[in-house]
This record gives sequence, structure tokens and C-alpha cells, in this order.
Amino acid sequence: MRSVDTHMAELGIIAAAGMTSIAKLILILRDVEDARLPVAARAALLQMAEQIEMLTVRIEKLDSKIVATVKADEIARRLTSIPGVGPIIAATVRATIQDPAAFKTGRDLAAWIGITPRAHSSGGKERLGRISKQGNKQLRTLLIVGATSILKQARRGVKLSSWIVSLMARRPYKVAAVALANKIARTIWALLVKGGTYRTPATMTRT
Repeated sequence: MRSVDTHMAELGIIAAAGMTSIAKLILILRDVEDARLPVAARAALLQMAEQIEMLTVRIEKLDSKIVATVKADEIARRLTSIPGVGPIIAATVRATIQDPAAFKTGRDLAAWIGITPRAHSSGGKERLGRISKQGNKQLRTLLIVGATSILKQARRGVKLSSWIVSLMARRPYKVAAVALANKIARTIWALLVKGGTYRTPATMTRT
């Protein structure tokens, strides 16, 4: 389905991506004195805008419920101490991983999620290929999104661990995001099985 910003761009009204810009476009739609929009187009786009606003309200209510649930769950709260893990990821982990001890290592959990690179042997050497994508798709996607948010912080110069900085220097952006998601999954396993909260590495560096 085409979005409001796409339709308005065709009419010469262009805005940046994101809900903040969508809100600005909706204000333009409701400004009857703005002559840039044909009457018929304004009426049709206003209906789309109203649907967006209703969905936004519903999403905000759901977000509030998730945050409240995570705050009330001691284990979920500890998970949110991990960089890249927010309430949605913490809640998903709690809902999908019923018995963390069933995984012997963090690597086993990462493999179950589907973010462990496949191993290939060639000429006596083992090489890592693409991730299997054979695990929990929802959790895998969320972890990669969380990892990507950390890499974006690194691009803005936020202090991060030397491991992440080195990873970004050695690997393409998407590969680095998957590698970081794998590390996050292993950290989640450690906190679930061993307890405690995430501790920021002593060695930090600025990109």
C-alpha cells in the first residue's frame, strides 16, 4: 500500500522519512487554505491520515503495556541492561525462550535464533558463510534491528567498545550488524542462565 508521503510527493509536497514528517504532512492536509492539493486528493489523503493516526495511538498503547510488563519482570529488566535490547526484545525473549538452560552455550542460542554463520571447509580451512536463517525469525529480526541501532550510534561518534569499532572497520555494515546481533544473543543467554546485568567493557573508544 502506498503511503501518504508518497502520494503527496507526486503532488510536489516532499518531506523526510519518519513519523515526525508524516505528522507535518497531515497538518498540511488539514490546512484548507493550502492550495497545493486538489480537493479530491485532499479528501482521499485525509482518510489515510486518519487511519495512520488511529494506528499510531494503538501502537503507543501497546508500547506502554509492553514497557509496564517488562518493568514488572525482574529478568526482563535485566535484559534491557544489554545495549541494543529494549523492552520489545526483552519481552520477546521472555515469551519465546522458556528454558534458557536447554541451550548449553550462548552459541547454541544464537544458532537456534538463526544468526550463527554456517561453517564451510575448503582446502582444509574452515570458513564462515551466511547465517542459516533457520531459527526464530521474529527474534532474529529484532536482534539485528537492535544491533543496527548500536552501529548507527557508532557512526554518530558515540563511545562504544573497541570490539564494535574494530568490527565496523573490518566488515561491511550489514555483516557487522549480524555479527553484533550474534554477540547480543550470546549475552542474553549469559544473563538468563547466570544472572546479573550487563557490564560495559572497561575499554571504550570513540569512532
